[in-house]
Amino acid sequence: QVDVTAMARLFGYVDVTDSGFIAAVLSIAFNPLFWNVVARWEHNTRALSRVFGSPRAACYCLGAVILMLNGVRSHCFTEAMKSQPKLEGLDCHWAYYSGLAILAVGTLFVISSFLALGFTGTFLGDYFGILMEAKVTSFPFSVLDNPMYWGSTAVYLGWSLMHASPAGLLLTAVVAISYTIAVLYEG
Repeated sequence: QVDVTAMARLFGYVDVTDSGFIAAVLSIAFNPLFWNVVARWEHNTRALSRVFGSPRAACYCLGAVILMLNGVRSHCFTEAMKSQPKLEGLDCHWAYYSGLAILAVGTLFVISSFLALGFTGTFLGDYFGILMEAKVTSFPFSVLDNPMYWGSTAVYLGWSLMHASPAGLLLTAVVAISYTIAVLYEG
């Protein structure tokens, strides 16, 4: 049997009908859907490569759009947290510093993934025919699969803990679910 008491308490603090919360959920779900659909479309048609004159230029443009969408997602996430109540039990030093540590580890995974893959490796270059010479197996890929996704999830978890935000914790679960679906789709 599963004890759902903690989840029921969490939902008591979160207004899932709030427009900011809904915007955050939609932006979280949209991002991986968008980049996977566009990348598959490019792989099948090479339309972006033709429009931009080369696969590299098209990949860089898609990467720029993905970065902008991630900025929108992070803004929506933060605004949703700010508009909802804090959880008193998390509004303390230990939770703040735990969140800061989780955020730091997540940032380490995201940045080291980017450095290991480069821009085109990070932003779906393989769908544009831009292939790496070999599979990356160095850190952070030696520690876990999909470190960019799980590092990003950790960043949101840490941010939520730092703000003692039940809404942020719930949105972090949406991030994790979205990335899990993206990994299944990409695999």
